[in-house]
Amino acid sequence: MNKGKTNDAAGDRKAALLSDLGLMPRRVYRLRMLGMGLAAPPIGAVLIENGAGWPSWALLAFSALIWPQLALLLARSSRDPYRAELRNLMIDSAVAGLWAPLMHFNLLPSVLLITLATVDKISTGIRGLWLWSLPGLFAGLLGGALVTGFRFQPDSSMSVILACMPLLLIHTIAVSLTGYRLVRKVQRQNRQLDELSRIDMLTGLASRGHWQARAELMLQARHGGGDSVSLLLIDLDHFKAINDEHGHIAGDDALRGVAGVILRQIGRRDVAGRFGGDELAIAMEGDAEGASALAESIRAEVAGLDLPHLHGDRLTVSIGFAAARDRDLGLREWLESADRALYRAKESGRNRVAGLIDADGNPLPHPAPGI
Repeated sequence: MNKGKTNDAAGDRKAALLSDLGLMPRRVYRLRMLGMGLAAPPIGAVLIENGAGWPSWALLAFSALIWPQLALLLARSSRDPYRAELRNLMIDSAVAGLWAPLMHFNLLPSVLLITLATVDKISTGIRGLWLWSLPGLFAGLLGGALVTGFRFQPDSSMSVILACMPLLLIHTIAVSLTGYRLVRKVQRQNRQLDELSRIDMLTGLASRGHWQARAELMLQARHGGGDSVSLLLIDLDHFKAINDEHGHIAGDDALRGVAGVILRQIGRRDVAGRFGGDELAIAMEGDAEGASALAESIRAEVAGLDLPHLHGDRLTVSIGFAAARDRDLGLREWLESADRALYRAKESGRNRVAGLIDADGNPLPHPAPGI
């Protein structure tokens, strides 16, 4: 039954991943518009100082205004928007590399363009993307240098420096905010994954691993001089027959119904988990008397459940409990004690509560009868 839940969760994660990949062009578009727009003033300032002709100004207009729109259109119209956007990012690096020699390697804007183009690749979180972009970057540098005859005028005037300030400040902050949002998203996903690892998706009880860890801590605290603790094992009676006669949906409903009873009955510091397919477990604070009372309360409430998918058949449980003893040095021994009590409850006719109540592990005189 868990297999279907696991497949559904895997499908949801896959759908979320595909959605993220499909949204990538839109997210990159905003940063591309910002970066290209902020790069235009320092490039324009250099072009004015260098007395550049109309081809350079036309290329600047294309880089700042047309290319971001064209890149988005190419990505969104592609059968694979993610890969198309990767190609666009490669072109971004080539354009940044091209502008450095076209500005005659004016130092500050050239360094800014190349650095920020590389930072953009790193901020995507795609492993190795910045390395993949280097060939395009160097191709742009070489192509522009060949066109300009490798002219080298590195001095940056005050007007060029001032024109670079918005690019340096605003773009850096924007990239940082984008990275921050990605980190927060990953943190939320990690919390969700941690919760999924601790919770059984079908019943809402603790997963076996998480339950075992909590029960072990409670047992250790008891051996360290803490209060009494007890363990209950709860088994759904004739669970296989329920699945065979009414289907697995009815079996799931039965498990959820019993789990709901348990969650209503246990204390705030108790922990209930799904220990096996149809076997549930509770580690509780309290002695054998308290465990017996809780077990009988759970048994009685389950017997009164009305589950539509069972078509009038009554659902019952058998419960074995054991207070932790000095000889229960580990969770294994404690579980074995409760399991022996559960065996007695089932052997006595099911819909019973049976327990071990003293230091020697002696059982109750007779399992409590069902109602």
